[in-house]
Amino acid sequence: MASLYRRPFLKSLFAPLALPLLAQQASEPYKPKQSDRPEALVGEEPGFRSIFNGKNFDGWEGDPVYWRVEDGNMVGEITPQTVVKSNTFIIWKAGRPRDFELKVDYRITSGGNSGINYRSVVVPDPVTSANKFAMRGYQADIDGRNVYTGQNYEEKGRLFLATRGLMTRIVEGRKPIILASLGEDKELATAIRADWNSYHILARGNVLTHVLNGKTMCVVVDDGAMGSADKAGRMAEGLIGVQVHVGGPMKVEYRNFRLKEY
Repeated sequence: MASLYRRPFLKSLFAPLALPLLAQQASEPYKPKQSDRPEALVGEEPGFRSIFNGKNFDGWEGDPVYWRVEDGNMVGEITPQTVVKSNTFIIWKAGRPRDFELKVDYRITSGGNSGINYRSVVVPDPVTSANKFAMRGYQADIDGRNVYTGQNYEEKGRLFLATRGLMTRIVEGRKPIILASLGEDKELATAIRADWNSYHILARGNVLTHVLNGKTMCVVVDDGAMGSADKAGRMAEGLIGVQVHVGGPMKVEYRNFRLKEY
């Protein structure tokens, strides 16, 4: 259109037509549309599907001593009578996502310790042989004191891959290489609420991103050696599970699990 208006006779021809239209637009009040929503509603996010129905554990497996459904939430709880000696998970067995986004809300007691594992495998528990729900793999960490919440920790593997506020690269035989700062640890921690929080995990190729309440907490570029069911390392796909951690009495709740696979 810019090239047309460089011709004076065309400019004079179109200008009278544009003025009434502009006047009409200025006088008409704006009518909001559904497409104006800044954020899609739960259940209406394009490409996402629910993987927890809020009624029972269809598609999930875990120890019922520690896991139950209550008020539509997935509840993991340790009581003085059920203290665990090693970490145990409830595991989504209906798929092994490769490239995906996972969104979930959580709430945890002040002394609690939990996490969301992904691209993970079930492994034997060297501490408690009866525990059939031990996992190894990437974890979006959660703790009630918010010391570790948001970091990427490889459960039963290479351990700390990226602490909160860092973008790191993982290569074989070296400590995580810091590529960039995403913000101060303590400042990012202020985004974590004492009530419900929203986690958003993105796994695309070897890039793993943790976002919490809209704040990017850490990014890992995993260029390490490939892992397997028998060896810790970079994983291209795997199971999703959530954890109750060894320790004293605690309670963690999850709701609104939504998964989008690519």
